[in-house]
Amino acid sequence: MYTDGIIFDVDGTLWDSTPIVAEAWTQAVLECGIKDRIVTAGELKQLFGKTMSVIAASLFPEASKEVQETILEKCCVYEEEALEENQQDICYPDVREVIKQLAKTYDLYIVSNCQCGYIEQFLRKTQLEAYIKDIECFGNTGKNKGENIRLLVKRNSLKAPVYIGDTKGDCDASKEAGVPFIFASYGFGNVTEYAAKIGEMKDLLPLFSGQ
Repeated sequence: MYTDGIIFDVDGTLWDSTPIVAEAWTQAVLECGIKDRIVTAGELKQLFGKTMSVIAASLFPEASKEVQETILEKCCVYEEEALEENQQDICYPDVREVIKQLAKTYDLYIVSNCQCGYIEQFLRKTQLEAYIKDIECFGNTGKNKGENIRLLVKRNSLKAPVYIGDTKGDCDASKEAGVPFIFASYGFGNVTEYAAKIGEMKDLLPLFSGQ
C-alpha cells in the first residue's frame, strides 16, 4: 500500500487504557456527588473514539451540560494521574517495535478525539516521542476527528496518507477526511468497510513493505 504518512488512533489501536481510566473516572464521579455510578471499562470501550463532549453526555445524561463538563474535567485529571502512576504495560503487542520499524521509512502521526495532553502522555509513557512527527486531538482544536485528520494532513502537506483505527467512528472520520482507512480488528469496534484490515499490530509491516 502506497502512503506518504501513516496516522494512528490511540485507544483500541495502540493501547487499552480503559481499566485504569474506568477506575479513575469512577472515583472522580463519586467525588462530584454522583453516588452509585460505576464507570466500567466496557462502557469506555463503546465510547472511546467519540469526542469528549459526547462521552460526557452519554455517561451523565441526567446532568446539565455545565455539570457534565465539570465532571469530565475532574475525570480527566484523575485519569492523567492514574496513567502516570501506572507501571503495567497496556500497549498492544509489538506496538513499540512496529512504530520504530515503520518510522525508518514513513512519517508517523497520531489523531485522536481525546483531551489535551493525552497523546503526549501516551508518547511519554511508551517512550515513542521521537518516532511521531505530529499530533492533533479534539482537546486542542474542538474539532471532530475527521476535521482534525484533514487539519494534520494539510499542515504536513501529505498527498497519500492513511488512517489506522478500530471503530466505525474512525472509519467515518477517515471517509470525512478523504483518507483510506485501515481497520485494527483487535481493538474496541466492529467495522465492515476498510481499505485493509490488520489482526495485530505487526500485520502493518508486510502491508507497507513493498514501498
